[in-house]
Amino acid sequence: MVTASLVKELREKTGAGMMDCKKVLTETDGDMEKAIELLRERGIAKAAKKSGRVAAEGLVEAYISEDGKVGAIVEVNSETDFVAKNEEFKTFVKNVAKQVVEKNPKDVEELLNQEAIFEAGKTVNEALVGKIATIGENLSIRRFARFESKGLLESYIHGDGKIAVLINMAKGDKELAKDLCMQIAAARPEYLNEQAVPAERVEKEKEILKVQTMNEGKPEAIAEKIVLGRIRKFFEEICLVDQVFVKDSNMKVSELLKQKDAEVVEFARFEKGEGIEKKEENFAEEVMNQLK
Repeated sequence: MVTASLVKELREKTGAGMMDCKKVLTETDGDMEKAIELLRERGIAKAAKKSGRVAAEGLVEAYISEDGKVGAIVEVNSETDFVAKNEEFKTFVKNVAKQVVEKNPKDVEELLNQEAIFEAGKTVNEALVGKIATIGENLSIRRFARFESKGLLESYIHGDGKIAVLINMAKGDKELAKDLCMQIAAARPEYLNEQAVPAERVEKEKEILKVQTMNEGKPEAIAEKIVLGRIRKFFEEICLVDQVFVKDSNMKVSELLKQKDAEVVEFARFEKGEGIEKKEENFAEEVMNQLK
């Protein structure tokens, strides 16, 4: 009989996932030592020991279905840039992007629990754990974006998997879509237009701009008018359609779209490792702590 306490104990001893622990305990009729042995044989216990290490390198990748109607971008992290150049790792990341397109998971947790389309008889998580064991580094599937389109999908990968962009257009051509992908990669818009920016984000920015303006010595009544002008600059930085087009500085993206009778529905931009705090190693401090 496999009890919850047995699963908990095995998990604490090996660091392996709950489902993996339950599976091997069932296979070994609750024999703890045999279960640990099975986990080690399958590379799962080894993988679990690496799970505390920071994975901030890796790759972003895109995949669009053959009919061009469904697309996805994913970020899969590794510990070192060296592993990101590994062909086995590259193939795994491409397979994960294809999995997202074909199986439509609602989030990363659901993705990990899906049966892998690229490795028979395994879940995506089991396939990931297998890669951790063979490659020898902590790896993690961090995030994905998936779009279904009635118009046109286009993707762009920059810098050997450093930045990935996916755009969904209701109207427009492939050349324009590619130009907009490069715009998004270079200019880093966060939102499509002003309407997409959360109201609290706008109010916070207005507060900051007002304090800045008053610190410049402007009276409050005048500061509020100046803020209205400066908030426009804020939108020009974070909204795609308000940005200056990178290939023609005399034109905004909104003007380009009007000229081409095109319409952007949505976009996603992933930059490898953005927002992940890399652990700083201080070997001198580590040695001193050991000597103490």
